[in-house]
Amino acid sequence: MSDVASATRLNHYPVELVAPDISAYRDGNRNVPYFTTFESGLPGPKTLITALVHGNELCGAIALDHLFRNDIRPLVGSLTLGFCNVAANAEFRADYPAFSRFIDEDFNRVWDLDTLDGGTRSLERARAREIRPIVDEADFLLDIHSMQNATEPLVLAGRHGKGRLLAQKVGTPGLVVLDAGHASGRRMRDYDFFDDPENPRSSLLVECGQHWSRSAATVAIDVTYRFLHAMEMINDDTLERHVSMPVPTTQTVIEITDLITVTTESFHFHDDYIGMEVIPDAGTEIGLDGDKPIQTPHDNCVLVMPSRRLSPGLTAVRLGRFVE
Repeated sequence: MSDVASATRLNHYPVELVAPDISAYRDGNRNVPYFTTFESGLPGPKTLITALVHGNELCGAIALDHLFRNDIRPLVGSLTLGFCNVAANAEFRADYPAFSRFIDEDFNRVWDLDTLDGGTRSLERARAREIRPIVDEADFLLDIHSMQNATEPLVLAGRHGKGRLLAQKVGTPGLVVLDAGHASGRRMRDYDFFDDPENPRSSLLVECGQHWSRSAATVAIDVTYRFLHAMEMINDDTLERHVSMPVPTTQTVIEITDLITVTTESFHFHDDYIGMEVIPDAGTEIGLDGDKPIQTPHDNCVLVMPSRRLSPGLTAVRLGRFVE
């Protein structure tokens, strides 16, 4: 499926959010546009919260704007707030909301060291290299995203136990997905030390719901404040004043066992999957990549975030299993 066709399918979702005006945050205080650090003056973690890694995912920008407007300051350590792919976000249009994901390439596929240290240029690589020193400082990262389809919010916690522990400490969303990322490139949440099981620094990527749904902004704000509370950067009163959703009584953990990457121009699913479908039997054919059948590798296989962007090299779907 072409990018234009996939974007057209996405456009059937109504745009319920208004992109916040982030121009007031351009100068920041880090000599990196749109990045601001607040110091508590007390020992504690260096925490980074990022939004607009994809320019059409508005909920993270709304959550950071909420922090700025409410003068949230860390009680311990330091808190950095950053808007990433602002060039793509500047192209956002409510009548064509799917077309401002990035300018040259996906900002969230350029975070492996060889790519960052290499000589190939793009707008997104230049921005990642500009931001990289700030990421290098971080002990903890919360990267706020949204999804193509209207499915339950989830957090991508990486492939190591430290990510799962951090997700449990935050307590929300109710779905925790353990995965290794994409074949097409490394995400910021998997950058260097975040993906090292021996390094205590950890990161989460939260998917707050469908890109332009009002509920995605609510989830983004809630997760952001609960993340800060888990870092002991805000007190109970501040948390309760700004959250509006209860913490799930339990979290469901899904481990990704297989990543399906598109290899041909004629990939298609056999059904209009939107995500979190559970296929009971191993060997069930869910699609074709050219002539190659795509089959479930085990019983009770969970389809996680099936994509509407089905071009070669991109992730079609993650296949997972429930774990205790």
